[in-house]
Amino acid sequence: MAVVSQKKRKIRLGNAEARPHFVEGSIVRIFIENFLTYDSCEVYPGPNLNMIIGANGTGKSSIVCAICLGLGGKPSFIGRADKVGLFVKQGCLKGLVEIELCKTPDNIIITREIQVVNNTSAWFINKKPTTLKTVEEQVAALNIQMDNLCQFLPQDRVGEFAKLSKVELLEATEKSIGPPEMYRFHCELKNFREKERELENLCRDKTNSLEKMRQRIERYKQDVERYHERKHHLDLIEMLERKRPWVEYENVRQQHEKVKQSRDQAKEEVQNLKEMRSPLSKKIQETEENLKSLDIKIRDKAGEIKDISQKCKQKQDALEIKDKQIEEINQALRMKKDEEMDRQRKIHNTRKMIEDWKNELNAMAVCENLQPQIDAVNNKLKELQEEKANIDSDISDLTAEKMNQEKEKKRINDNLEQLNNVMNMKEEHLKGRFKDTHTALVWLRKNKDKFKKKVCEPMMLEISMKDNRHAKYVENHISSSDMSAFVFESQEDMEAFLVEMRDHRKLRVNAVCAPHESCAESLPSRPIEELHKYGFFSYLRELFDAPRPVMSYLCSQYHVHDVPVGTEKTRRLTERIIQETKLRQMYTAEEKYVVKVSAYTNLTLSTNTSLKVAQFLNSSVDTEERRQLEKQQQDIINASQALDVRLTALSERKKHLECRDNQLRQQKKELLERGSRRRQLESKIAVKYDSLRQLEQDAINLEKEFQQANVKIKEINIQKVRLVTELMHLIKNCISLNILKVDLALQSATVAAEKNRLELEYKAASVQLKAAEVNISMNTGISTMKTFSVEDFMAFQALPSTLEEIDAFLNEEKTRASCFTGLNASVVEEYNRETQEAQQLTEYLEEKKNELDNYKQNISQVKEKWLNPLKKLIEQINVKFSSFFSSMQCVGEVDLHVENEEEYDKYGIRIRVKFHRSTELHELTAYHQSGGERSVSTMLYLMALQEFNKCPFRVVDEINQGMDPMNERRVFEMVVKTACKESTSQYFFITPKLLQNLTYNDKMTVLFVYNGPFMLEASQWDLKAFCRRRRRLGRMDEQ
Repeated sequence: MAVVSQKKRKIRLGNAEARPHFVEGSIVRIFIENFLTYDSCEVYPGPNLNMIIGANGTGKSSIVCAICLGLGGKPSFIGRADKVGLFVKQGCLKGLVEIELCKTPDNIIITREIQVVNNTSAWFINKKPTTLKTVEEQVAALNIQMDNLCQFLPQDRVGEFAKLSKVELLEATEKSIGPPEMYRFHCELKNFREKERELENLCRDKTNSLEKMRQRIERYKQDVERYHERKHHLDLIEMLERKRPWVEYENVRQQHEKVKQSRDQAKEEVQNLKEMRSPLSKKIQETEENLKSLDIKIRDKAGEIKDISQKCKQKQDALEIKDKQIEEINQALRMKKDEEMDRQRKIHNTRKMIEDWKNELNAMAVCENLQPQIDAVNNKLKELQEEKANIDSDISDLTAEKMNQEKEKKRINDNLEQLNNVMNMKEEHLKGRFKDTHTALVWLRKNKDKFKKKVCEPMMLEISMKDNRHAKYVENHISSSDMSAFVFESQEDMEAFLVEMRDHRKLRVNAVCAPHESCAESLPSRPIEELHKYGFFSYLRELFDAPRPVMSYLCSQYHVHDVPVGTEKTRRLTERIIQETKLRQMYTAEEKYVVKVSAYTNLTLSTNTSLKVAQFLNSSVDTEERRQLEKQQQDIINASQALDVRLTALSERKKHLECRDNQLRQQKKELLERGSRRRQLESKIAVKYDSLRQLEQDAINLEKEFQQANVKIKEINIQKVRLVTELMHLIKNCISLNILKVDLALQSATVAAEKNRLELEYKAASVQLKAAEVNISMNTGISTMKTFSVEDFMAFQALPSTLEEIDAFLNEEKTRASCFTGLNASVVEEYNRETQEAQQLTEYLEEKKNELDNYKQNISQVKEKWLNPLKKLIEQINVKFSSFFSSMQCVGEVDLHVENEEEYDKYGIRIRVKFHRSTELHELTAYHQSGGERSVSTMLYLMALQEFNKCPFRVVDEINQGMDPMNERRVFEMVVKTACKESTSQYFFITPKLLQNLTYNDKMTVLFVYNGPFMLEASQWDLKAFCRRRRRLGRMDEQ
């Protein structure tokens, strides 16, 4: 028994006492806190089938989420949210999930604390901190697979099971019920096959490369042989060219002895020349020492001359400075003269300016009273400012009004655009459903001038629903052909249109003609108020708007003005309505009723049909609203134009006022200037008198200045005389030193000439000595001939011995070698490289072929270990699955689907089902079967897996929701029968409701989840006390 409190949400589910016969890995206890809808909850499931029942929203699936997340599953396995923090109860910062699993010898308790702030989790095993990886290892060791839909099928992923591919279903089944090594063998086979495929491709590519390489080697082989033959000729040419100088050497060597005697005589002559050259060397050395002594003396004299010249330069610079000082004194005196002349000129000009201003002041009349004129100008300016302010205010008001109109215009344009978008959607729908009609519509819009009277577009475009919910009544009442028909007011126009469309353009279009006398205003047979008591709320005509010709045609043809529309109440009163109102057609909330009276029996017959979903009129345009918006848009445009005219007039007036304002301000400025002119002149005259007095006081005494300048110049001239005397003395000393320097230079030149003469004589003797040494070297040149090895002499024996024979043989070999063109050493290198690579590639290919043979052998071994048990397992599943379907008078099969026996990644499980006798077996897909048929197939497949009991528990959440009652009852009985066997694993079956009078088993555990604002606290929940109270109340009722 389970109870959930909406206020506190603290519950305790099941019995806390230990349950026997739990399969290892089964869930013994679940505790959650601040998780989804729960404040606190503790669940004690049973070892076999656990039925978790409760209304939608009570928290059944929250327990499923807790199982998944508490055992290391990811939020994506559940299909609800992508972050684990979203599973914490709203308003809480931390949530907790604790799951106790059965394990020998002691149970294992896995705890997960979920933090909302950073979306993280803390893990504990038996209350000790651990990591997610450790938890995953513990869970995997118990063969629990949260990502396997064959074991864990939450509510939001029920539909995904049918979408599983055959390959995915096979892998899920292997993980769920197969031996541990089965899925491993499958993975190994896929890896082996992938490696085998890679090796096959590699061997094929390398074999092709090796064949191409061998062909290239064969082509290179001929070129290599020709290259070696050419090289033989070149080597022979080289040997001949080496022997030729050797033969020449043998001819010359015989002359060597004769030259020896001449060499000895030359050596004696060289010795004599060396003895003759020795005195000349000594004389040259003495001359060089004398020349160096003279150079030192010359440098000393040059240094003294340089010092004296420097002093002379200083004296000359001092004289130039004195000249500049005299020039500066004269310049200062001239400036004093110019300054005095300028002062006299300024005094004259000031006196003249004062005289002119006095004359102007005397000529100026007494200042007239200009204040009245200034006041008049000020008053006019004030009036202009007031008028300008009024105009600015009017412009501001008009601008604000225009901005408001622009906003309103934008709003209306947006609304019209929305309405146009709806019309565009309707046109696209028309184009997709009635392409010819859309083509005719485009032609009509371009050629409306060809018709005499109004032509309405197809009705589905012209009809605008007042409420889109009522579109289904109108569409079920009007035929599809009329919904796409054009409506004409003139029969002649309609015939011309149809001739153009059908005959000329070959378009399939419909057209109707409205009655000559309009029926749009036709009255119903009775007011709608009389039908309100039956649940009718309107006639069809009042549910939509349409142009007058369209409405007239519909009233005439379909009597939309006299067909009432009702509610669910109408459906309950249909028999009474038919008897009392004599209506021929009417609509309830979801049905259409047509009433007819038999012409033979006079009996009243009624037929009802379910309403189809609206397709054309879901998006409607309120034509009245559109007309109102267009009228408002035109009104705003007219008002905006009027505002523009007023704004233009005000702007022109404002410009005129600004121009007048500038004129008045200029007039005021002139009046103010006339009043202040006399005061300005008097002030200027007073200032100029002060300037005149200052100029007269600043007079300069030119004579005194002239005397002072003469005194200074005289003193400077005395200093100049002293400097000139000192300069003359220095110049005399410099001249005497230059004379001595010239004498020394002449002596140095004489010594240098003597030295040059001696060097010439010494050079001539050296030339004779060198010539003698050269003569000796030439006589001994035969000894520098290159030596040859013993091998060279052996090779020379096979060659010609005279120069004439060698030259003839050499020309012959050169001619032969020239015949081998286009060959070089790279041919041999390429041949050797290709040969080596071919050898390496052959060895590599042999290695890979051996490796490929090993993989094929491994595949054969693993395939035998995997495929035979797999076929046996699938055959067992098929037996169970077929048995379950047979008990439901249906057919179902499970087989191993193989496209290619060597493509192990394409092996899969194929489920084929047949629910009706008249159909064939069809593969279970997400599209072929109905939702209920997919749910039944999924459930029975999981039941077939349950028999093999490889996983400790299975979870199926609300899979029975799409089943019809008969299939739901059959499936439930199979679940109970299968899951309550002694050897089966734990099973969780979550459902919001169950059928009545189902078959139950004592091994089932039924967990009820209640929810509501009046639930008791968990501590107050006592089922036995509730039963005693019920019995007591029953006895009281009997008394």
